Amino acid sequence: MDIASFIGIIAGTGLIVLGIYQLTPNFIVFVSLPALLIVAGGSFAATLLSFSMRDMFGLIRSVVVIFKKQKVRMPEEVDGIVELAPIARKSMQELEKSLPNVNNFFLRDGLQMVVDGYNPNEIREILETRIENRILREKGEANVLKTMGKYSPAFGMIGTLIGLVVMLYGMANIAGGDEDPMKVLGAGMGAALITTFYGTILANLIFNPMAVKFETRIEKSNTLQMMLIEGVLLIHARKHPLIVREKLNSFLRPHDWKKPEES
Repeated sequence: MDIASFIGIIAGTGLIVLGIYQLTPNFIVFVSLPALLIVAGGSFAATLLSFSMRDMFGLIRSVVVIFKKQKVRMPEEVDGIVELAPIARKSMQELEKSLPNVNNFFLRDGLQMVVDGYNPNEIREILETRIENRILREKGEANVLKTMGKYSPAFGMIGTLIGLVVMLYGMANIAGGDEDPMKVLGAGMGAALITTFYGTILANLIFNPMAVKFETRIEKSNTLQMMLIEGVLLIHARKHPLIVREKLNSFLRPHDWKKPEES
């Protein structure tokens, strides 16, 4: 579970509620089912028009992924590659026997290519192509969230316009009556602005931050897999474990580096 995502949403919602409470304890004025239907329903419909049904179902998976903890343990992956280096220097048969113990499927596939006799250019080209296609798929999922974030404020404005039209026609109808027009104006204007409020909240607290987080996860996965490609090629070249570690350390933060005596 990604605690930061939960804390972000809870803290953002809590601070907004606290700010509202400082202005008025009457929270009910900020609750409007019609406004929520206009913003959420309109945003969903417009996004459905922009993407395929498959992409929309992918949106559910994307939201679930955002709240799951991302398991990118680069120092552990470096340790694993360094441990495989002396085995590969010994023989390819020994390396092949070690493949079932490699948990990372991307690394395991790359090492299998080494065992099968692929040359370094072929290994790099195949694995980089896999990365490129994964990025395209995952960026498509992030784009669904970004599109929802783009449409939400727009439908908030549409809801505001609807509210204003209803309010002005209502004022016209009571112009000759005994009801206070200013009271009608104030209540109608507040109801009209609720949709803009909902649209802005959904865009800037939910959809856009989720899209940014999803893209950040994509970048972290890219860095990890590029490191794994370099590790596979170093094993293919049967480099000494010390050289393998020093080269792969360049992908890590300095405080994650391990010196030979620590290995």
